[in-house]
Amino acid sequence: MSDSAPSISPAPVVLFDLDDTLMAHRAAVRAGIALHMRELAYEGDAVAASGLWHDLEELHYHSYLAGALTFEGQRRARARDFALAHGDELDELAASAWFDRYFERYRESWSLHDDALPSLDALSQVLPGVRYGIITNGELDFQLAKLERLGIRDRFEHVIASGEVGVTKPDAEIFRVALDRFAAVAPVDRAAYVGDRFETDAVGAAEAGLIGVWLNRNGDARAPRPDAPGRSAAAGANAGAAASAVLEIASLAELPALLASRLAD
Repeated sequence: MSDSAPSISPAPVVLFDLDDTLMAHRAAVRAGIALHMRELAYEGDAVAASGLWHDLEELHYHSYLAGALTFEGQRRARARDFALAHGDELDELAASAWFDRYFERYRESWSLHDDALPSLDALSQVLPGVRYGIITNGELDFQLAKLERLGIRDRFEHVIASGEVGVTKPDAEIFRVALDRFAAVAPVDRAAYVGDRFETDAVGAAEAGLIGVWLNRNGDARAPRPDAPGRSAAAGANAGAAASAVLEIASLAELPALLASRLAD
């Protein structure tokens, strides 16, 4: 009789982005900014205001990812620019307070996309033993709070946040960190990553050797950009090849069938 420990068979790993992949972030932003504008008596069209807030989030959050702003700094910058567009000038202290109040309204509006839980359940059926994780650009405590509030924290074995590991998507290192954490418990030989951003999520994952899945809910065109924030020059040179390997879905409902054959034994 052998005294050696039994070998552990590798199980498939499916990793997800959080905002606008599992959580309906944009819907929460729209609701939150509309409520905040009402409280502040800002005038203007709610749809246009939501678009402006989204554009400012993209601008300043990418400055944070590139290291030009702190996490708090990008929040203040968003608040300052949005308020100024509505005739309200804020200093640094006032901008922080403004964002904190908006954030309360945003947090009250958090919800999952309707296809999130059914997709996780269906994946567990077609891929017995599948292991789930999150890779997110942001601060760990903030993203964990979302998962807790949404009631899905215990679904995920590991949550990897850029603020914790010091590297952001699409850099391949953050994907390697995630896989290393899974591999520390049991071997990993098949992994996929699902996210709503073509470059940052799907192309980044493909460059790192995972199956990159782009959740394209809005029917956007593919637009790889080699100089995306967080991508090294060497990785950028390979962006086109990785982009061609990306799989695309319009809903998480398509994910189980897409991954069933690709990740199964």
